[in-house]
Amino acid sequence: MSTDQNHQVIEIRPSHVEYGPRVRAVSKKAPQKDGWRLQLILFLLTIVTTLIAGVSFYTAPSELLRDPYLILLGLPFSASLLSILMAHEMGHYVTARLYKVRVTLPYFIPAPTLIGTLGAVIKMRSRLGKKHVLMEIGAAGPFAGIIVAIPLVLWGLNHSEIIPMSEGAGDYIVFGDSLLFMLLTKITVGVLPEGYDLLLHPVGFAGWVGFLVTSLNLMPIGQLDGGHISYALFGRRHRIVSRLFVIFLVVLGAIAYPGWLIWALLLLIIGMDHPPVADDAAPLGTFHKVIGYAALALFVLTFIPQPVILDF
Repeated sequence: MSTDQNHQVIEIRPSHVEYGPRVRAVSKKAPQKDGWRLQLILFLLTIVTTLIAGVSFYTAPSELLRDPYLILLGLPFSASLLSILMAHEMGHYVTARLYKVRVTLPYFIPAPTLIGTLGAVIKMRSRLGKKHVLMEIGAAGPFAGIIVAIPLVLWGLNHSEIIPMSEGAGDYIVFGDSLLFMLLTKITVGVLPEGYDLLLHPVGFAGWVGFLVTSLNLMPIGQLDGGHISYALFGRRHRIVSRLFVIFLVVLGAIAYPGWLIWALLLLIIGMDHPPVADDAAPLGTFHKVIGYAALALFVLTFIPQPVILDF
């Protein structure tokens, strides 16, 4: 029988009265199997778009029409970025499967942007029963992604070029730094001489994007990874945390980077609240609280107040 068809199950139980059994018909729908074809197509398209984005570090993408082999120039950036995104999503996926939670494979989102993608997502098909399961699934993605991103940042910084600011003027975009990226830069490159800047290697830039993606996912709102973690830590008080964070984004957008205003609006549209788990009253253990606060610390370390510096 096909697993996507309805069927009737006749269940016979003893009756509350003595004159015979009762018969109850229960309609059940067998769970549908999650496909993989759409995910594969989207992933292949994302490989193409990130390769094209990687080419732009060396030459205009339009040059691909003249020499298609130039696409290989985009391989370091594409492979690095997709490795980070894949690690992040598979962190969620594997953890969910360990707890027998039904989830889809990752949906990568190709896009004609500076980095060639809008990230990736997975969908949970089961309601979670315990807060500690929610915590582990929510935190597994950011931690898995950052474990891959940090070595790529270190390698990229070691292969980056220190150039005079006048030499690079008008040729590249200035990106802001997170606390973690600043620390790794000082460890690897040291203090830059006055009047000089760092021309970041594409692999290093992929790691920078990985830090940004980590921080965006860890924002403590709704059903983002940070929303899962915030709900597991604070229960129904997560609503206060999410609303305060939206206010924080609005203030930051007004004084530092207007893009945060767009994020605040999107989060308001998507929703700031997290649905309850089945066993909402069960307390969270000390170990899982440590995981949650470590994830919040990771958010602080990877958050970039000004992702793009507009006044250079």
